[in-house]
Amino acid sequence: MMNEFRYTFVTEGSSDKALMPILTWLLRENGIQMAIQPEWADLGEVRFSEKVNLAAKIRESIRLYPCDLLYVHRDADKFSREKRKEEILEAISIAENDIHVPSAVCVVPIRMQEAWLLIDEQAIRYAAGNRNGRHKLDMPPIHKLESLADPKILLHDLLKVASGFKGRRLKRFNSNQSHAVQRIASYIEDFSILRNLPAFSALEAELVDEISQFLSV
Repeated sequence: MMNEFRYTFVTEGSSDKALMPILTWLLRENGIQMAIQPEWADLGEVRFSEKVNLAAKIRESIRLYPCDLLYVHRDADKFSREKRKEEILEAISIAENDIHVPSAVCVVPIRMQEAWLLIDEQAIRYAAGNRNGRHKLDMPPIHKLESLADPKILLHDLLKVASGFKGRRLKRFNSNQSHAVQRIASYIEDFSILRNLPAFSALEAELVDEISQFLSV
């Protein structure tokens, strides 16, 4: 009988770790009751013997961070979710030539991961370090998140406003803004509103299929 569930998150960059509370929440929502052990695949010290591509990153992530489930992230950017999913599945197929790949799920926000963090005004205020701030934050409606031209810029602008800083203090805040982004999801308890987004719903549906085997263990 399993007493813990391990997942590894393969990302495009370190900033994408901000999605991990969402991924853990999804597992809890869909029946994983045992202890969850999440790992971000930090490959910064890996010396790749060939060109660093997604297949190589998946292979090394599994080698360094063995898991029950592999989440593989790519922002859709200007492409469709289906196109990015094809790229991920192809990379997994290539990696399987060298290593056993566990159950895997594609994480593909439209257009980029910051869109999924634009759902909770108070969490943004907390992450900006000014939870009692009164500056107005122009939050986008949920149905427009997947059509935003640049969710990253919008999120960063909202954090600046929420901080209440000006002058030198704002400049210092800007230089450490990535840390604020990382904190946002940790201040959100319920991500169910994201189910209104097709890309998120597709992620959850795929996850349910992949973890069904663990629910009967």
